[in-house]
Amino acid sequence: MNIGLLIKSFIIGLSIAAVVGPISVLCIQRTLSRGYVYGLISGLGVATADGTYGSIAAFGLTAISTFLVNEEVWIRTIGGVFLLYLGVRTILSKPAEKAASAAKARNLPGAYASILLLTLTNPLTILSFAAIFAGIGVSSGKGGYLAAALVVTGVFLGSATWWLLLTSGVSLLRRKITPRWLAWLNRISGAVLVIFGVVALL
Repeated sequence: MNIGLLIKSFIIGLSIAAVVGPISVLCIQRTLSRGYVYGLISGLGVATADGTYGSIAAFGLTAISTFLVNEEVWIRTIGGVFLLYLGVRTILSKPAEKAASAAKARNLPGAYASILLLTLTNPLTILSFAAIFAGIGVSSGKGGYLAAALVVTGVFLGSATWWLLLTSGVSLLRRKITPRWLAWLNRISGAVLVIFGVVALL
């Protein structure tokens, strides 16, 4: 088992999930209005969507690993540049002030399903994961489907960990959450993505 690849994927999943957007605001609002468990279940819906799109990207890359090996330098360069772009954009972006719209969920399965479907409505996430995975060398010809499975596992665990931390923090701090805090979360997660981009290019 490639522990290093699992850790990389975990950090990427954590960093992508930590970007404060409409989905994050929605989960924060649910945590404040409905409680910790309700917010956490909503967050796990996001993590499931991330894992789903991560699976499509990772296994899709593995299926064309021969091409990727032949073009590894160019693909790593493109992936690294994309990571830099995503990181800088995240650092400079302002936290969303409004929550994403979604059907009102009255129970825990409804909370999970509504966020899952809402997150899955952005298929461009597949391209994002594909570029990032290529940048860190997910399908360099070594490990094949096992490496892809490790990456998907890492992304899901990283994303789930973020939602666990976020909902726990919101529950503890409640009324002390400010836009300034959310802005710093963007900066930190963006900086992590930039670091991965630089490493990929080097």
